[in-house]
Amino acid sequence: MSRPTPLAGRVALVTGVSRRKGIGAAIVERLLADGAAVAASGWSAHDAAMPWGADGAAASAPRERFHYEEVDLEDAAAPRRLVETAVERFGAIDVVVANHARSASQSLAEVTAAELDRCWAVNARASVLLAQALGALRPPGPGGRLVLFTSGQDRAPMAGELPYAISKGAIASMTASLADALAERGVTVNCVNPGPVDTGWASGARHAAIAARFPAQRWGQPADVARLVAWLASDEAAWITGQVIHGEGGFRRA
Repeated sequence: MSRPTPLAGRVALVTGVSRRKGIGAAIVERLLADGAAVAASGWSAHDAAMPWGADGAAASAPRERFHYEEVDLEDAAAPRRLVETAVERFGAIDVVVANHARSASQSLAEVTAAELDRCWAVNARASVLLAQALGALRPPGPGGRLVLFTSGQDRAPMAGELPYAISKGAIASMTASLADALAERGVTVNCVNPGPVDTGWASGARHAAIAARFPAQRWGQPADVARLVAWLASDEAAWITGQVIHGEGGFRRA
């Protein structure tokens, strides 16, 4: 029996797809399997500067219904260019998944204006500009989807990662307003908090300690997040908008 393709004929843009182990790569694979054409972007230079490192472009090999490029979303013109590229490559844009993130481990004593500005530009500003481009370049009508990503900053403090926490927390707060702004154009807007996901950023005792805080005694996997995103992109989620969805497997913070 062939696999259902609920997104056949749809065109999606997925950001944050620079690591093979990442959430973005799993989202791309799921959307392709569900029948969508996918334009994707990543920024390997950021990964290379992080403790987990770069592991190569998540989907560098040419494939049908797929296009990948390296794009720095700190550039204010980049979000619209990405949406335009999706339209040029595949003839339309229906779904935008703003999965990208800039990480920054700075406490209040360490935080700098420059890093606050970079995280704001990449995490929050680029998400708004992607929403703007989707609204402008997609013809009005039902079926549009915008999926944003936050990291649960409203559920527990992240005092050691202030630039990241502040900018990603803003994404959760903007979700309802963007949903209202795009409603008349037939676009739903939702935000996913995936909780801790096993993408290679923790190991050893830290990895085991985090796993023990899930009722299932395992980490969230990129595929877990991809299933939720694929559902939000589908017609089955047409009635869901303006929501922050905590799909984190019952993770216990206390």
